[in-house]
Amino acid sequence: MSRAPSAGGPAAAPRSTGLALTALAAGGFAVGTTEFASMTLLPWIAEDLGTTIPQAAMAVSAYAIGVVVGAPLFTALTPRMDRRLLLILAAAVFTLGNLATILSTTLPVLVAVRFITGLPHGITLGIAAIVAASLVPPEKSGTAISRTMLGLTIANIVGVPAATALGSALGWRAAYIVIAGVGLATIVGLLAFLPAVPAKPTSSARAELASMLRPQIWLPLLAGAVGFGGSFALYTYITPTVTQVTGIPHSLLPWVLVLYGCGMTAGSLVAGPCLDRSIDKSALAGVVGMGVILALFAVFAHLWWVALPLLFLIGIATSLFTNGLQARLLRESPEAPNMSAAMNHAAFNAANALGAYLGGLVVAAGLGYRAPAAVGVLCSIAGTAILILALGLGRRRHRTRVV
Repeated sequence: MSRAPSAGGPAAAPRSTGLALTALAAGGFAVGTTEFASMTLLPWIAEDLGTTIPQAAMAVSAYAIGVVVGAPLFTALTPRMDRRLLLILAAAVFTLGNLATILSTTLPVLVAVRFITGLPHGITLGIAAIVAASLVPPEKSGTAISRTMLGLTIANIVGVPAATALGSALGWRAAYIVIAGVGLATIVGLLAFLPAVPAKPTSSARAELASMLRPQIWLPLLAGAVGFGGSFALYTYITPTVTQVTGIPHSLLPWVLVLYGCGMTAGSLVAGPCLDRSIDKSALAGVVGMGVILALFAVFAHLWWVALPLLFLIGIATSLFTNGLQARLLRESPEAPNMSAAMNHAAFNAANALGAYLGGLVVAAGLGYRAPAAVGVLCSIAGTAILILALGLGRRRHRTRVV
């Protein structure tokens, strides 16, 4: 496998590459847990703040908007900053944001705090993957990146269910205390085990931003921002959906989230061989699959023996879609790996904000908790159309080059 683009020149050999990758993975675990647990904890947050679940979902959208703003902003302002220092700064902002979340006593304050907490999300995941590739020989870069992204996968299997169980038992703030602790541990790990990773001397914010103007970059980003909104429309309201519609007891909710996380893990394992065959077809299969599964869920959500397997399959489809778009962006923007990696996560958090907003609209309109899945089908259809347009333009450009 070819080596992923690095953020700078070859990094000095770390005292322990394994521990350095673990520290990077811890950052992914922390941001993944705080992002998804905020959705599963919505009923308790709404009750504590004296508001409705759709209104409390504004905090979810605020975090996602913070990611969308922070990813290009951090990347543009820090093109020549040492990558280790940048990751530590991002972890510090994240940790302080989660500590401030604990102290939020009103919805407006919580919304503002969650926006700030989301700012370093794209850098934490995007730059971490590039730094991971710089720590190992070229032939092992794929393994290093996958180990770093493992933190995000484990967050969905362990972190989110554990945070949900903790929040339901001890109050939602208890979950953010633990998340802030993981953020602090990430800072310590980065300081102790990650070597300096200088940025490229020729790195330029202008060059990185200019690459984003190409249709083969912004069209897949738009496809992710719209298409992935379907999954978030359902996941944002997963707690009331499976408890009120499917009839799953609250005590079993963490295991439902584990099932979804296992689906995402299975999707990551399936994505590797699929991407080796065709990046474009894999991404297309993922977004189309999401639409079909969400449609089935909207119809059969009341049957637990159908709804639970569908949640597992949604996890597979979302992983296939996200990995496909990430691979496509890296293929199309070798000259701007930092911006494309960060903006990929920004696009999916734009989907987070869109899904939470649209799902909240239909729930507030009294259409019930099946409605977010139905809205998700429309998002998937729109994302599919945009991705097909991008694929068509790509083939046309290829034919032109051949001629």
